[in-house]
Amino acid sequence: MSGPLADDFGREVTGVRVSLTDRCNFDCIYCHNEGLGDTRGPMEPGDGEMGTDDVVRFLEVVEGYGVEKVKFTGGEPMLREDLEAIVRRTPDSMEVSLTTNGTFLPGRAEDLKAAGLDRVNVSQDALDPDDFAAVTKSGAYDQVLKGVRAAVDAGLDPVKLNMVVFTHTAEYVEEMVDHVADNEGLQLQLIEYMPELTGKPEWNIDIQRVHDWLAEKADRVERREMHDRKRYFIGDGMVEIVDPVENEEFCANCGRVRVTHEGYLKGCLNRNDDLRSMGEMTRTEIAEAFETVVANRVPYYGEYLIENDDGEYELNEKYLKASA
Repeated sequence: MSGPLADDFGREVTGVRVSLTDRCNFDCIYCHNEGLGDTRGPMEPGDGEMGTDDVVRFLEVVEGYGVEKVKFTGGEPMLREDLEAIVRRTPDSMEVSLTTNGTFLPGRAEDLKAAGLDRVNVSQDALDPDDFAAVTKSGAYDQVLKGVRAAVDAGLDPVKLNMVVFTHTAEYVEEMVDHVADNEGLQLQLIEYMPELTGKPEWNIDIQRVHDWLAEKADRVERREMHDRKRYFIGDGMVEIVDPVENEEFCANCGRVRVTHEGYLKGCLNRNDDLRSMGEMTRTEIAEAFETVVANRVPYYGEYLIENDDGEYELNEKYLKASA
């Protein structure tokens, strides 16, 4: 195995996020579908979805490039009936995690753990059924709670609860923090709302206020090297903020490449002009596409977008078109 590939900015790619489907049984109002926009179609599998062998072949190839972690996402990845098989066939050297809305974890969490799943993130934006339904357009609140419990019981802990922080959810942050502080096995990941991907800038809030509040409340604070994230330890729980918007340091420390459900590589969440097909997904085509995408990765803030004299970000002409 060779060491990790690095782009021209010295950022080594050690992780991949693989979208297994764009289908979802929720309709969250903030969804950006891994940066592709709201492309979700019918609930039946589409012809364009990567097959089991395609996903596994991709992972086997990038393992040879020093990729150490894979996170399976969607849409809702647990709509894939072959998820357990994919996890089981993922290279043993990789840490395997999953982001899910949690509704299918009851009855499957133990099998996923047995297949080799290490961790799970569950989207949960509120602790009240009506508030939850308003954000997710789903009545599955009780099922999500059962899913979280099933994941903890299966040993997929700590279970990270993902909460997008914007005008609709900001008032729920305090009770969510208290919830993870009082429940062993849970952590909270507060995700900054990304208006550039959802088209609703009026929903944005100042995430720094959340940082300041947590700093006062926390028993201790640690800095995580990846993206310069802060971790706030409160009671038995841990709260982490993911704040990429206009954050050059976040982009400067990004070590991930994304894969769309249709088999395109994506070097940056915020860009779709850098999509690269892996063709018929032979090992050679996968390797060539991966090498090219890594070589062409550019920090979104600080390079693709640059700050002007007025303190606003504008497109850098140098990167307006993806490299051929």
